[in-house]
Amino acid sequence: MGFGDLRSASGLKVLNDFLSERSYIEGYVPSQADVAVFDAISSPPSADLCHALRWYNHIKSYQSQKNSLPGVKKPLGQYGPAGVADTTSGSAPAAASKEDDDDDMDLFGSDDEDDAEAARLKEERLAEYAAKKAKKPTLIAKSSILLDVKPWDDETDMAKLEECVRSIQMDGLVWGQSKLVPVGYGIKKLQIGCVVEDDKVGTDILEEHITAFEDYVQSMDVAAFNKI
Repeated sequence: MGFGDLRSASGLKVLNDFLSERSYIEGYVPSQADVAVFDAISSPPSADLCHALRWYNHIKSYQSQKNSLPGVKKPLGQYGPAGVADTTSGSAPAAASKEDDDDDMDLFGSDDEDDAEAARLKEERLAEYAAKKAKKPTLIAKSSILLDVKPWDDETDMAKLEECVRSIQMDGLVWGQSKLVPVGYGIKKLQIGCVVEDDKVGTDILEEHITAFEDYVQSMDVAAFNKI
């Protein structure tokens, strides 16, 4: 198996024919097999070798992910069509010109550079995630409560009673609408709504504060309680 000399036009022609019915050297996703063959090519295939050029440009786009591609890199002689031996030279001649050096340059970069770049990208992504998490607002559990506040008798000043109730101010408490509801014998109760933050205000503390106005309030009951 092999492609002949991948640094020559004949070897690239073999590669082009091999890729005419394939997307990758092995399998259906980019792998270390593609990296091994890509590393052996000294320059991009010419435009007339459309299959090889398409593959070359696609694998080149995985430059920053070279080390993370699946599979194990094997010798070139274990890839390619049967009956073709690998004759690709392992390295450029020592007396090669600057232009040859440029052509032989590993377009993927060194492993050290890839590792450093991968570490930098990981740190950036972790920092971005931490920043987003810090900015994300914490969900605050709230409840809508309807209270029945009963006076002592029909002579109780209900306007004053409501004023006393609304004078209760706590972090996490917002008073809403209210109305007077007849309960019999000319007595009316104050029905008043509020929204509370569950971690800060509960019905027990509301009852404690409201019934503290004992000159006006006989009792307090919860008429309705709904989570928001």
